[in-house]
Amino acid sequence: MSCMNQDHATPQVVVVGAGPVGLALAVELGLRGIRCLVVERNDRVGYSPRAKTTNVRTREHLRRWGIADALRRASPISPDRPSTVVFATRMNGYPLARFENAMNGTRERNNLYSEEAQWVPQYVLEDVLRAKAQTLPGVEIRFQTECTGFVQREDGVTAQLRDLRGGTETAVNSAYLIGADGPRSGVRKAIGAKMVGDGALPRSFSIIFRAPALAERQIHGGAIMYWMVNDDVPSMLGPMDELGLWSFMATKLAGTTDPASLDAVDLVRRGTGIRDLDVEIVSTDLWVASRLMADKYSAGRVFLAGDSCHLHPPFGGFGMNMGIGDAVDLGWKLAGCLQGWGGEHLLQSYELERRPVHERTIAEAMANFGTVTNHLVQPGIERPGAVGDATRREVSEIIAATKQREFKTLGIVLGQRYATSPIIVPDGTAPPAEHFMLYVPSAHPGCLAPHLWLADGSSLYDHFGSGFTLLITEGSVDDVAALQAAAAQNRIPLTVLCGLDARLHARYEARFIIIRPDQHVAWRGNEVPATPADLWHRLAGS
Repeated sequence: MSCMNQDHATPQVVVVGAGPVGLALAVELGLRGIRCLVVERNDRVGYSPRAKTTNVRTREHLRRWGIADALRRASPISPDRPSTVVFATRMNGYPLARFENAMNGTRERNNLYSEEAQWVPQYVLEDVLRAKAQTLPGVEIRFQTECTGFVQREDGVTAQLRDLRGGTETAVNSAYLIGADGPRSGVRKAIGAKMVGDGALPRSFSIIFRAPALAERQIHGGAIMYWMVNDDVPSMLGPMDELGLWSFMATKLAGTTDPASLDAVDLVRRGTGIRDLDVEIVSTDLWVASRLMADKYSAGRVFLAGDSCHLHPPFGGFGMNMGIGDAVDLGWKLAGCLQGWGGEHLLQSYELERRPVHERTIAEAMANFGTVTNHLVQPGIERPGAVGDATRREVSEIIAATKQREFKTLGIVLGQRYATSPIIVPDGTAPPAEHFMLYVPSAHPGCLAPHLWLADGSSLYDHFGSGFTLLITEGSVDDVAALQAAAAQNRIPLTVLCGLDARLHARYEARFIIIRPDQHVAWRGNEVPATPADLWHRLAGS
């Protein structure tokens, strides 16, 4: 199968779905000069209760794309709001526990990462991604457009598109087609992939509501999330702006609950404990959590990304961010093939790299899902006096023991590594131990390149190139002339960095390090290989 698409009048990639994953892929491709068409059957507007955590790794991608500050400015939630998670019986009830710097959202610089996490509604992130994509000359986005099917050829894919406003149908040729079309993915069905796992976990009821008075009537201070632990309406809620828009999730519903029988206003009042709260319901959604993964992520020139190939409960804030990670991994590899330097094994590495990350992350989300608000309730938790105090102390200890891992997530977010990837070269050293919370930077091949804030105030990542980066921690550019020459001969984009910071040698534990376009370490060593061309062939999937 040829990787090259020679027709410059057509998109090189068609992306089905203009959610955060599809838009992230469009940005990744567009910035690499790849022409892409994004089609979306909906208009992507409204206050949908989707993701609200943009984690540090996703924010680092936004920084690389030049829009991290744009998201900060666009957010309806103040960047100065404490990144705190509060546990209490109700918004006007007994405090139980609190976690500061949840998700690493505090805006203090940390050598472990270049961007802090941000609590921001998903639709705002989509707006920022869409605005960036629309500035890129090779990117086109069509809303109210449905992909009704596609046919693969040896050298490309022909997608059948229908304009839902006028009914016009067109055929569009491209080299590749990507299904970023969510849990009910039509692309997934078309390639014969099936979701495997548990799709019938307990149900939850989400509510978006306006209550401007809630912020001043609650007693627990500013936070990004409040867990209400009571036997009446155990729930979670958090702000979606600073003007009184909130999201609310009731976590204890009978399996036979009729959505029509639920009084959303009553649930909010009972859950918060403020019975006379003025509440305006914006939207509601009765949903079922799932733990599912596709049995395959691709067929020929068609690939899946995001919710189209993995689903899990939204505890830990992993889902959307993991999907954006898919888009980054797939994006640079598609670009490598379309630009002519990527080999036939480059795209094959997509599933080999991402599936273990999905498995590990989903396992963590399921562990978090094992203890939600209704699981924390103990008899008498709201009882005044000594008996109630003792119960609340017990619950507080349980929260401290079981929930910290949900809000201290760097071990999952930054600790993912591509240990068995065919386009990573092992160096014979032992990989770092995996931990769900603790993240220890390591330049072991396959790991995320360790970050560092440099003396001039810049991030190390700001100096990496858009292609591969050859980092020299000890020595000179002359030492790597053979590596540079071999990269140039194979048309592999390469940036060489030397003399940035004396601390980098200890941090990377090698003189020479090759870092991939996605900022993962591909190879490291103290000597240049005797056959540098062979090294580049391996890294480029040739």
